[in-house]
Amino acid sequence: MWIPQNDNSPAPLADLQGRSVGLRFECASCQTEVFTDLLGVPAPNDQADSIEHAENHEIEEIKCPGCQMLHTLEVDSTFDGVTFKVNEAKNICYQLAGTAD
Repeated sequence: MWIPQNDNSPAPLADLQGRSVGLRFECASCQTEVFTDLLGVPAPNDQADSIEHAENHEIEEIKCPGCQMLHTLEVDSTFDGVTFKVNEAKNICYQLAGTAD
């Protein structure tokens, strides 16, 4: 099941930590629907000296199959939750590995 990225709050860390997710988004340039390979959701850094420094990232790149635009994918994990960022994209959704529509 595809879950829309909520702009106002991160996805629950407890549901995603240590799991893999696929992302789906619309290329802002050509409106092609893009699907990613699986991305790991990193755990926040529990050894950090402050909550502000606990953020952990997973960064990948993917080319749009429609216009060849290079999109940067970033999975940000904090103790507050997980946020998915994709440059030049609209309608970002995620799906846990092993689940289907």
